[in-house]
Amino acid sequence: SLSKLQLKTGDLDPRLFSRLRHLQKLDLSDNLLDKFPNSLTLPDLRVLNCNNNKLEDVTALKQFPLLEELTYENNVCLTLNDDYKVMFLLQNLRLLNGKDITKLANHVRRVNSRKLTSKVTAHWEKFFRDQLPEKHTAEQVKSIKKKFLTSVQTNVVYGPSSLSEFTRWRVKMIAEEFLAYSLGLELNSDTEPEEKTDENEEESTESPREAAEDVAQVGDFSSYISNVTVTPSKRKRNHSKSRPGNKRSKSQASTEEEAEDVSAEPLHFLQCHSKGNSREDFKTQLWSCVFEPVLDSGARKDPIVSSSRTVATCGGESVCLIDCETGTVLKKYKVATEEFFSVAWTTLTMVLSDSRKKAHNILAAAGRRGIVKLIHVAADFCYGEIKAHKKPIATVCFSPTQETHLFTASYDKRIALWDIGIPDCDYNFKASQLLVLETASIPLRIALVPTCPEQYLLAGCEDGCFAWNIKLDKGQKSRPFEAIFQFPDDESMTTSHRVDGLAFLNDDVVVSKSSKPGCIYLWSWSRSFDAKGKGCQRTMSAVILAELEWSTTDMSYLTLSTCPAKEYVFCGDEKGSVWMYNLSSYTTAWGSAKGKRSERRISPTQV
Repeated sequence: SLSKLQLKTGDLDPRLFSRLRHLQKLDLSDNLLDKFPNSLTLPDLRVLNCNNNKLEDVTALKQFPLLEELTYENNVCLTLNDDYKVMFLLQNLRLLNGKDITKLANHVRRVNSRKLTSKVTAHWEKFFRDQLPEKHTAEQVKSIKKKFLTSVQTNVVYGPSSLSEFTRWRVKMIAEEFLAYSLGLELNSDTEPEEKTDENEEESTESPREAAEDVAQVGDFSSYISNVTVTPSKRKRNHSKSRPGNKRSKSQASTEEEAEDVSAEPLHFLQCHSKGNSREDFKTQLWSCVFEPVLDSGARKDPIVSSSRTVATCGGESVCLIDCETGTVLKKYKVATEEFFSVAWTTLTMVLSDSRKKAHNILAAAGRRGIVKLIHVAADFCYGEIKAHKKPIATVCFSPTQETHLFTASYDKRIALWDIGIPDCDYNFKASQLLVLETASIPLRIALVPTCPEQYLLAGCEDGCFAWNIKLDKGQKSRPFEAIFQFPDDESMTTSHRVDGLAFLNDDVVVSKSSKPGCIYLWSWSRSFDAKGKGCQRTMSAVILAELEWSTTDMSYLTLSTCPAKEYVFCGDEKGSVWMYNLSSYTTAWGSAKGKRSERRISPTQV
């Protein structure tokens, strides 16, 4: 047993391990291993436990051919694809993560291999055999091998899409064996670890017809392949639906730089909030996702952009910290009885044990229990909590100017402003409540007005959009709202609608989403809010600048967010797509005093 020893991959010395000729059971659980060295040569190993490590690849396990029992639970990077690779590579494996896999493994080794082999062969016959002249040079063979391997991995699909990585890995292996056999090519012995798909490439998507044929397990596989369009040339990576009306004229884009479209593609799919790390849990909802502020020393900087590449996400009983570049879950905090709804970052200058002042990122997380957890991320330490409300907290946000000021919006129809204080070297801190804003209905999203973040707060609520004066030099601690905004409703204007998306696109333009199906409005704060008027609870009409074309769903709480630096708006939909709008060619016109409303709904730049 070598469990719980903080072992890293480099600590497993092949010279030592290769002497353990008769070792049958090895426990390496609860360590920091990210992979296995290739030459441990434990010829008699039967049982291996690698639970709770950081393993990213399983192909090196093929060096233990007699392995019968294997467990590697809680290695967050490993997926169903890895289970299938292990079943294929280890012919004697009976138990995987405690389950008997004998039947499934036989299917993977025999049926799956047979079907993929016939598809690979058919693909060669149909598209490549005639490309090779009878008398061929080594160069021609090399070239056609490269084209064939690329094409066959793209176009041979089989089984569910969740196993596409395993299928691609097997197809490459089978294709190389096939070429070695039929052309006498040297076999690449190091087909593992599997090459990651090139950054600019994406696996091909099946048409519904192909998918249906696959499910029906058509006997004639050559006919199945013939339905696949083959383009042996480089694949374009952009699968996004480009929409009519997206091409802007040159005059619209004032400068190429200014109106440059950002093209986004999915890079990693993570399922790190499911209950008990279960792959079957698709019920746990994710509620919030916020990038960590850049610290000179702290957050890992992305070489290309100046924001950090670490993001905090929350959902279910956990908060995760994720490295977006690698798709690795760096840290995970769990509170057994909690359901987290919101996270927010602030940077505090703290004096720690060596009495030097240093900036540290602090994460606030809150949810169903009405409690705010304060986490010092670099120290992996949840140092305190604030019992903020008796009912759930829907959302939290820090003031951009006062780093210790935290707003919490709750189902008790109140938004509270807290001073969370600065923890001392023993993490003692004193939190105090500074303000309570009374809302007429449950607040869902809050935003501070960028030009005066210490004076006005805007909130999207279950029953409308409201504004409060939050200036602290006014005596009164509990305050009613100062304004409620009216929006167009079919023929008239109404104040009564759920506003479940709210963010500022720039200093003046507010983006809000209402539950009226398919409706995202852009409106001007300065032209809508009359700061000179006296009295509270005044009704004001939102001066609409434009409307964005969006999904017709009536599902609530789908997140809307903005990127002011690029003048982009993003919104998710009920199908799991992200709608992206580049608004840089419109903002100048909206900024002028006479800025007219854009007549047509603005289509997304990319979905």
